[in-house]
Amino acid sequence: MPSDPLPRIDFGLLSPVSVGHDALLSDGFVLSTMIRVECALVAAYVEVGAAPRGARVEIDHVFGIDEKGGASARGIDVDALVRDAVAGGNPVIPLVGALKAQVPAEHRAWIHRGATSQDILDTALMVVARRAVEQTRRSVANAAVWARQLATAHADEVSAARTLTQHAVPTTIGARAATWARGLERAVVRLDALVFPAQLAGAGGTLASFVEITGSTDAADALPAAFARALELDAPDAPWHVARWPVTEIGDALVQAIDALGKMAADVATLSRSEIGEVSEGVGGGSSAMPQKQNPAEAVLIRSAALRAPHLGATLHLASALAVDERPDGAWHSEWPTLRELLRLAVGASAHGSSLLAHLRVDAAVAAATVGLTGGRIVSERLRGVLVPLIGAERFAALLDGDDDLAPRLRALPEAAGLDVDALLDPARYLGLAPRLARGTGHAGGGTAQSRGVDA
Repeated sequence: MPSDPLPRIDFGLLSPVSVGHDALLSDGFVLSTMIRVECALVAAYVEVGAAPRGARVEIDHVFGIDEKGGASARGIDVDALVRDAVAGGNPVIPLVGALKAQVPAEHRAWIHRGATSQDILDTALMVVARRAVEQTRRSVANAAVWARQLATAHADEVSAARTLTQHAVPTTIGARAATWARGLERAVVRLDALVFPAQLAGAGGTLASFVEITGSTDAADALPAAFARALELDAPDAPWHVARWPVTEIGDALVQAIDALGKMAADVATLSRSEIGEVSEGVGGGSSAMPQKQNPAEAVLIRSAALRAPHLGATLHLASALAVDERPDGAWHSEWPTLRELLRLAVGASAHGSSLLAHLRVDAAVAAATVGLTGGRIVSERLRGVLVPLIGAERFAALLDGDDDLAPRLRALPEAAGLDVDALLDPARYLGLAPRLARGTGHAGGGTAQSRGVDA
């Protein structure tokens, strides 16, 4: 009797940050990618002259590689595949049998020939990761553009800079948005630098099976690059079965991108509090019980991803550090769901980040009013430099006591008779480089020591 269908565990009910953005990370997409990878191995054999061209044509046709949309999992009993994966510890083992059953006998031997399960699964995850990173990169880049537009539009509008939650000195709304933009732009640089190598190394990373099959060390040496070309991946310079830098570098870049999004979202969540109200999200945000509320829903979703992502990145590093022997006993297996979940968070958080910044509403009047809540004390750093030489540190400290308006106190000081009190207390006159930074003007001489020609 057939087994009962397996339950569908995750539709996104408990991960709303990724809903609608993560179709290319589904089990179905991963499965179709694994099939495509198996077909790419046949194509690589044809390219190096080891397999007949007819084998590739027939196998590609069986699995829909020659059709729009690529590989198809039609004819595969997915529930049976998932159940059978338990016995061998990975889904490639039962998949190979299922694929061979659909291929004509004369070409069947070329399915999975010489490869090991890790070759197929690592390569499939690189294909999936490349697609997801491209999607993430587009969204992060768009978010950076929106942040830059906010920065320019509000470059001169005064706001309170906060340190350790308290008012510190005046800044501008635009300077804060420019900080978001710089973090997002740097994340794009990291994502652009990633490589996605194919994996084809055989059972123990020696490619011995491929030398045997092709009859040539040169042909076997050329096979991984041909395999990579068939999948539009980077050609590996050596096996990476237990040198897991491709996975950890992807993880690190994703975490950095989600960090940058999380920083922005945390600021938005804080600034949209009812008692602050300097910004508000332009879409969504209803409450099931309190109709008056306009929750910062996208910021909340992004923050949920930012809180989870670093731990997933750390798991990838732990797995890499424990990648023992020539194939790890569990460390490799722990990477699969971890990397996918990190990719899932990245595509979702970046999409929400772009949307949030595109629709963010700024209330410059509220921000300006907030600056005045401390009665002029937000420019205390400036006042200290002017007044301490005149009245001493002890009297200056006493001057700042309380929360009333400082202007009458300053005017009552005989030593301040010659000072323009209004100008001295004007936060717009103590912005430093904030407006310039908001407009994207970096520091003179900025850059790495190497780019400036500084000797180590």
